[in-house]
Amino acid sequence: MEQMLSVDGRLHTTKSSEASKMDYDVIVVGAGASGLIAAIAAAEKGGSVLIIEQKEKAGKKILATGNGKCNFTNMHQTPDCYRSDDSTFAMKVLSNFDNKRTLEFFERLGIVPMNRNGYIYPNSEQAVSIVSVLLMKCEALNIDIVYMEKVIETSEPDFTVTTVKADKGKAVYYGKKLILATGGSATPKLGSDGSGYLLAKDFGHKIVKPLPALVSLKSPDKFCKTVSGVRTRAKASIYVDKELLIEEEGEIIFTDYGISGIPIMQISRYASRALDEGKSVYLILDLLLNYTLDELIGLLINRCNNNPDKTTEQMLVGMLNQKLNYIIIKEAKLNHESPCHILSKSDIIKLAKVIKSLKVRINETNTFDFAQVTSGGVKTSEIDSNTLESKLKKGLYLTGELIDVDGTCGGYNLQWAWSTGYIAGKSTRISG
Repeated sequence: MEQMLSVDGRLHTTKSSEASKMDYDVIVVGAGASGLIAAIAAAEKGGSVLIIEQKEKAGKKILATGNGKCNFTNMHQTPDCYRSDDSTFAMKVLSNFDNKRTLEFFERLGIVPMNRNGYIYPNSEQAVSIVSVLLMKCEALNIDIVYMEKVIETSEPDFTVTTVKADKGKAVYYGKKLILATGGSATPKLGSDGSGYLLAKDFGHKIVKPLPALVSLKSPDKFCKTVSGVRTRAKASIYVDKELLIEEEGEIIFTDYGISGIPIMQISRYASRALDEGKSVYLILDLLLNYTLDELIGLLINRCNNNPDKTTEQMLVGMLNQKLNYIIIKEAKLNHESPCHILSKSDIIKLAKVIKSLKVRINETNTFDFAQVTSGGVKTSEIDSNTLESKLKKGLYLTGELIDVDGTCGGYNLQWAWSTGYIAGKSTRISG
């Protein structure tokens, strides 16, 4: 018996004609994005394919993407959209199956794409549509899927795979080829619990330490709690041991534990790795992007001259969120109640500098439970970029988040899953 996701998103159980078969040409571990497309690509080459999934249904992480709307790729593709110890690996892979081929693949399955400034969604705006068409194709290709089974061991000959079932019983499957599509460690409740790294290690693969990425950051600075809930547009620059690494612009969100928002998540992988290495990490926030420092100083001087009897805090009203104004004055070490007419030019400069470069110390990232993706994974130097086959074990393929590549926000991690999964599945070269 196997569970399938129907077009209305509900699970139902069907009996597969191959359900009792234990020998397969290809076994895929993981029914996520890369696993499903890998199985389809392998089955289209001929032969029998089995997917083993440890959760109760397929594509749980797909269903959670884009707030359930599923930004499944992006028309803008450049090397800086993907991060890795090897900056060239991702683009080599994508050259064999890129975003355009991804669109063609899903259009063939029935997805009508919707382009929002380069961000591609299904026109239904339902992530379940993506999962449904993938599962319908799996059913059409007679791909077997077993749920609630966790792979605990692989052994010779070729790939003998042992699983433990939800009822604690065991099952053994034999495959000529094996595709590990288990995901990384991010959001374990959706199935990515890091177990794939152990399977890869069993074949001798080295693992770049997995750390949270696309995740919010924690700060010991008490003012974060004071401004918790405040959203504002800013440029966030991350410094590691006082060296600027990268900058991102957009809406940031202060939280009671630190800071979040897309710009923060984009740079979080650098904070993760630096903190893990014991380095000091802090952010510099430019809270007023439309003004240079000199322009801002001039603006503040004019506001003081026009409102000499207003307090410093009153003078800032209308520039930024009032909670932020309070923190800015405090960080500039000025008195909130001081009237504008007694502020010196050096006081104005202090205010302007804090607005243009508010420092936020970072001492932790949020946990894998709240991360969208994993930084780290199987070393890319041990994987053939043309086939995704292991250089250490013939017939073994590795895909998606399991590999040391993580994408930025905007559909890039799903694109990475589609590219690696499809190439791996196609490269199994099953004879009909």
